[in-house]
Formats: sequence, structure tokens, C-alpha cells
Amino acid sequence: MENLFDIPSEYKDLRASVRALAEKEIAPFAKAVDEDHRFPQEAADALQKAGLAAAHVPTEFGGDGADALAVVIIIEEVARVCGASSLIPAVNKLGSLPLMLGGNKDQKQRWLSQLAQGKGFSYCLSESDAGSDASALRTKVERDGDGWILNGSKKWISNAGISEFYTVIAQGDASLGSKGLKNLIQVSHSVHQKRKWALEDHQPVKFISTTSSLQMIAASAKLVKDLH
Repeated sequence: MENLFDIPSEYKDLRASVRALAEKEIAPFAKAVDEDHRFPQEAADALQKAGLAAAHVPTEFGGDGADALAVVIIIEEVARVCGASSLIPAVNKLGSLPLMLGGNKDQKQRWLSQLAQGKGFSYCLSESDAGSDASALRTKVERDGDGWILNGSKKWISNAGISEFYTVIAQGDASLGSKGLKNLIQVSHSVHQKRKWALEDHQPVKFISTTSSLQMIAASAKLVKDLH
């Protein structure tokens, strides 16, 4: 009888390859990452060098075009030795997925190509009183001429302060509930230099404790016109 849970050989080879890399280049630093509550930079460097930090990016934008199963295997094998490090490929995909699903070709070329080159992509959904129920979000975005004005706060943002790009989910029209939500991409120079965003102290999550989980507060942050 055919084994329904078996996977093709290419996925087995991928698993073996990622496992070898994780045990050699990530596992030795896992204890220090947890004890020092810091971002696993060694893992980020190793994964990027091996093309595993954002393997899901389509080949036309410089990635490997890895499918969902391949990405899961990468995350699983990294998590096997270091839970914090597994958030690097996981969050890169989560943060960039709205762009992959709804962005136009120019936007994908602009941001996915940089993601493939090593610039991280965080996902900003959760707030103090909202998360799974996205229609309850209080962060708001309003039109301002040919751009947008963003106000609100996000919490428990994985890899915040490390990522270059941030997909922010905000309410554009509360009367429409979840259908009024908008996805916006904020770049790190706006987060760090213009001071319209503030990154607050590390907020450890119960099952994983690194400095990559922060609160982000937007105070009339101006977004340029080509962000949707």
C-alpha cells in the first residue's frame, strides 16, 4: 500500500541539507540567543548565505520559488535546534505574503528582490486588544493627498528593529469592518529615522524570548502614494 505520508525525494534532500546547516551553524548559538534574549544574527547570516531566509520569493525576483512544503521543512528543521531562529524564514514569508498576493509587478520587484537579498520583512497585525479578530484593529490609516497617514500601535512584532520592511494592517474604514482593512508597507528608514514610528522595549512571548519582539507606535506617520 502506498505511504500517503511520504514525500518526494527532493524534499527529503532539502530536509537533510537544512538539518546539516542548522546543526553546524545555528545550534551552537541557540543557548546564548535564549539566555541573552537577543536576535539570532548568526542564524540570519547562515540562512541568507544558503538562500533559506526567504526561499519562497519567486525566481523572477531573485528567490528560489520554494513552495509551501519546502518552506515548512526549512522552518521545521531550523526550529529543531533553535526556535527563535525559525522565525527568520517564517516571518519573512508572513510579512511578504500580502505583497505576493495583492501587489503589482513593480511593487513585487521593488520589495521582494530586496527580501531575497537579505532585507527582512515583518508582519504588523497584533495590537493590545486585537489580533485574531482583525476587524477590531484600532490602528487607522487615512488618505492625505497622494499618500496616507498612519496612526496607532502594534504589539509583539517579530523581528521589529531588524527587518527592513513592515507590512502593517490598518483600518481604513471602520464602517466596513474587516473589509475596510488595508495592507501597507512601511520601510525601516521611516521607522527609525523620521521618528514617526517608535520602537518600545522588548516584549517576550511566552514560548520564545528574544529581542526581536517589539511594540511599534505610529504617530501621524506619512506613507508615500505607491503603498497599498
